[in-house]
Amino acid sequence: MAAPIPSDEIARIGALRRYDILDTPREREFDDVVDIARRVCGTSIALISFVDTDRQWFKAEVGLGSSETALESSICAIVFRTGNYVEIPDTLADPRLRGNPLCCAEPGLRFYAGATLQTAEGLPIGSLCVLDYAPRTLDALQRDTLLLLAAQVMRQLDLRAALAREALLRREIDHRVKNSLQTVGAFVRLQRSQPTGNASDMMLAVERQIASVATLHDLISEVDEDWLDLGDYLDRLTRQLAIIAPAGVAVSGRFDALFGPATAATALGTIVNELVANALKHSFDEGVAGAIVLTGSADGNGNYDIACSDDGCRAVEIISTTTPTRIGLGLRVMQAAIRKVNGTLTGGPVSGGYRSLLSFPEPSR
Repeated sequence: MAAPIPSDEIARIGALRRYDILDTPREREFDDVVDIARRVCGTSIALISFVDTDRQWFKAEVGLGSSETALESSICAIVFRTGNYVEIPDTLADPRLRGNPLCCAEPGLRFYAGATLQTAEGLPIGSLCVLDYAPRTLDALQRDTLLLLAAQVMRQLDLRAALAREALLRREIDHRVKNSLQTVGAFVRLQRSQPTGNASDMMLAVERQIASVATLHDLISEVDEDWLDLGDYLDRLTRQLAIIAPAGVAVSGRFDALFGPATAATALGTIVNELVANALKHSFDEGVAGAIVLTGSADGNGNYDIACSDDGCRAVEIISTTTPTRIGLGLRVMQAAIRKVNGTLTGGPVSGGYRSLLSFPEPSR
């Protein structure tokens, strides 16, 4: 009867695969480890072994002449879960290995000692082991050496994994910087092509766009994956917009947590930028003080609402995505961003000012 599958087997295999070590070429760093292990322990064979779903694969081996064995005949696969170190002086005397072809063959493997290769989460993925064709035991120094060498193997694997994640993140950030610079360039060209407006307005619009891009990249650089807290991003963006707002107009925001992809962050940043720009342009006469308040929260029905309220003295002209009547550049940009998040935008005068409301489905993976 087949042995039951351990409850953490899926997590264990996932951890092994994340190291991306299986089926990679032989490397001097790992070959040196097995060479030292064999010399110190005085055995015929030494292996760096990883236990996959259906096989035992060797990153490095000396004395065996094979790159993998079937899982059914693997000694490591049978014993590597039993502790940090396992020693079997005589395999034929161990009931777990009764009938194992590697032990029963002639010449058979009669001695095994292995130090478990274990992740920081305690998941065993393989072992550094030594084997011989005659029963024997290791002394304390030999056992300690195996454990130290196994720890060095795991440090090497962890370092490589960290460097790979860093390289991937750097490439992703570089790609996003390039795309964002292209977005800013296109935005500048659109602003420049408008028949009306002045240089100060254009530069303020560009500054808001750059603030949005810079804030997003700050957030991306702090995480290991392309799934962000969009509420945190909008909080940070609002603080940046507050810094560059005209004197006397206070901009503030409070956004509940909302997790989603960086593409959604780009669209939401554009929308918030335009909502603030509309409020500044249409609600406040030059030199008039006031406040713009942004909030974000889930509505309990699978949607997330972003509200922009101001206490300006003039009404804001704003266009709902469902009933467009007159579309300028800013509104075209905002409507394109709204479509990216499958949202709807409504707005109208309220007591003492104007309020806009964006509603869109919460992102799902």
